[in-house]
Amino acid sequence: MTHPRTPDADRSPTRRRRTRTGPLLTAAAAAAVLLLAAACSGPAGGSSTASGSAPAPVPASGSGPLHVTVITHAGPGDAFWSVVKNGATDAGKQLGVQVDYASDPDPAGQAKLIDNAVAQHVGGLVVSMANPDALQTAVKAAVAAGIPVVTVNSGSARSVEFGAVGHVGQEETVAGQGAGGKLKGQGLHKVLCVIHEAGNIGLTQRCDGAKQGFGSDVVNLQVDANNPTDTLSRIRGALQADPAVDGVLTLNAQVAAQAVDAVKAVGSKAQVATFDVNPDVLAAIKAGTVSFAVDQQQYQQGYLPVVMLKLYHDNGNTLGGGHPVLTGPAFVDKSNVDQVTAYAARGTR
Repeated sequence: MTHPRTPDADRSPTRRRRTRTGPLLTAAAAAAVLLLAAACSGPAGGSSTASGSAPAPVPASGSGPLHVTVITHAGPGDAFWSVVKNGATDAGKQLGVQVDYASDPDPAGQAKLIDNAVAQHVGGLVVSMANPDALQTAVKAAVAAGIPVVTVNSGSARSVEFGAVGHVGQEETVAGQGAGGKLKGQGLHKVLCVIHEAGNIGLTQRCDGAKQGFGSDVVNLQVDANNPTDTLSRIRGALQADPAVDGVLTLNAQVAAQAVDAVKAVGSKAQVATFDVNPDVLAAIKAGTVSFAVDQQQYQQGYLPVVMLKLYHDNGNTLGGGHPVLTGPAFVDKSNVDQVTAYAARGTR
């Protein structure tokens, strides 16, 4: 099932002009490079990562302006992806890179956006791959055209295969294992794992990981995040049908709000936890209606790929050695929610 195509203001992004010239990195970018060097490691046990090593870089010209287009599978108004966009935009401003952003939740529409960027001869692409099979032809065409690609957020297992020079994101199975372990530590017995986007392999990996980490009953529930009323109804119905469910794990911060409402509506004592943060989730953690959030620090998923493409353009550098540059999982609970809330207020968490 594909998502309905909805008009999105980000499809016609306003191009940002370069703010400085030359190949030298700013102090902020230098700090990001140190962060990247520290973050580059394979996931635990080597699970769900691309096999083999990163492709050898094509000699970079190191001259002229760099134009990067970021193309994601975000839907309109998705708060998670607005933070990714902020990260890419900030990196572009600091490095003197022109950064455009476009998105389409429909895989065919996203592939078309990639084709359009290739036709415009952009200098680099950042692509999220929630549905790698649907994007394979478009991404490989970009690589064949000599455009370096950094994949982001999802699809890490196919990144090297498609010819990308790197991947930035969270290993979903590992993050799911961490979430399942925390739920187990809370003494829960049966968890509902709410998948909000059909065809997104990363979400299935999160639930699979949660089953491994929890070590007992985890039941998947499919909903559609584009239909909040139906999402609320389905979660409520699942809780009513099985009173043994004492935990709900959502995979999206916006769906977490529906889960909290559903628990309240049926008088359940189920604890809610979620992946990803937004102001509502942070407020819910403070209030105790959400126990914790798995934070993949998505600002870095916008910022670091632009740094990587700048380094590739200026110096032929690659990072990760064929493994993802990990941005998570990190966890937000009552112990650190105040600090993270301050960062979220400025659009960086």
